[in-house]
Amino acid sequence: MRVAVLASGRGSNFQSILDASERGKLPNCKIKLLIVNKKEAYAIERAKKHNVPYYIIESKNKKREEFDLEMLEILKSNKIEIVVLAGFMRILSKQFISEYKDKIINIHPSLLPKFPGVHAHRDAIEAKAKISGCTVHFVDEGVDTGPIIMQESVAVDIDDDEHTLSEKILPIEHKIYPKVLDLLTSNKLKIINGKVITETD
Repeated sequence: MRVAVLASGRGSNFQSILDASERGKLPNCKIKLLIVNKKEAYAIERAKKHNVPYYIIESKNKKREEFDLEMLEILKSNKIEIVVLAGFMRILSKQFISEYKDKIINIHPSLLPKFPGVHAHRDAIEAKAKISGCTVHFVDEGVDTGPIIMQESVAVDIDDDEHTLSEKILPIEHKIYPKVLDLLTSNKLKIINGKVITETD
């Protein structure tokens, strides 16, 4: 399947997907392009290194619908089938989501539905959570509310802060995101009554 990655920053999850692909772990996945909304995003350097075409669409001072239409034009012209959000710090419009219904995935650094939004690590620390982790989910019109595909947990120690918790969770993100992408591009994921069912061979 033809896959596009959307990123805003360093793109470490983008890198984990590129690495998995090069190791032959994503046999049905072709990473066709990267879109970033900030010209300084380090994800661009990762794309260059791996010969992945990239597009910079500055989002500053643009309405959400206008920005998303520009992205859709690029995705459609490249016949993209799956959209992967890798640290993409924008909320997608209803139109964008409807164009790629059940074809957009995101990774979030908490065990959803706990601690949605941009401050998941801080919220977990402030709540004195004993367990946190990460979640891969389909994207719907809410914020971090789509059907959950896969989760993995880590223990939160009493002396953890936002930084140390992030450092614990990031390697797990890098492990499970390529796994989910493999399932999705192999047509092994189905949504039934709002729940994700994984088909086994």
